Amino acid sequence: MTAEPHTLAAHIAATVKQLRRERGWSLTRTAEATGVSKAMLGQIERGESSPTIATLWRMASGFRVSFSSLFNARAEVEARPPHLPTWQDSAGMQAQVLFAYDPLLGFEMLAIELAPNCASESAPHAPGVVEHIVVIEGTMALRIDDAWQTVTAGQGVRFAADRPHVMRNDGDIPLRFHDVIHYLPCAALAEADK
Repeated sequence: MTAEPHTLAAHIAATVKQLRRERGWSLTRTAEATGVSKAMLGQIERGESSPTIATLWRMASGFRVSFSSLFNARAEVEARPPHLPTWQDSAGMQAQVLFAYDPLLGFEMLAIELAPNCASESAPHAPGVVEHIVVIEGTMALRIDDAWQTVTAGQGVRFAADRPHVMRNDGDIPLRFHDVIHYLPCAALAEADK
């Protein structure tokens, strides 16, 4: 089930502002760390713009926090909450947090859907981040650096996500996959120290 979009957008805006203030960063310093422009950061913080998932990734990497922390999702030991945070962007990508980042285990798990003819271009994530993708439905065209490969339903792939990568759906049906994001100790997420 999808969380109320306005509530989630407001939460993401507040979280970005809080992360910036905790570090004592100006918008200029934050733009340098995240690769997101000052104007876009300001719009996100004021709730005037809905960031794409690629932009959320750039912010998480720049702040050195997990992707799911932007959604305020907490790791659940005994059971998952009935309403899992989901973010859908205007580019045709949707990400739902299945298991929030757990600092003891060093990973989070997302269910991702790409609409037909949609692509997600990711800038390098924080150093040491590794993604494990298992395609559930459809076919993924995956580019890591400059090499393309095809991943079909039932197949999985693991790769170092601290370099450019693209996930693309060239098919006529939605591409659905699970993405386990593993933060190796060298990724040194800020929230792990809290």
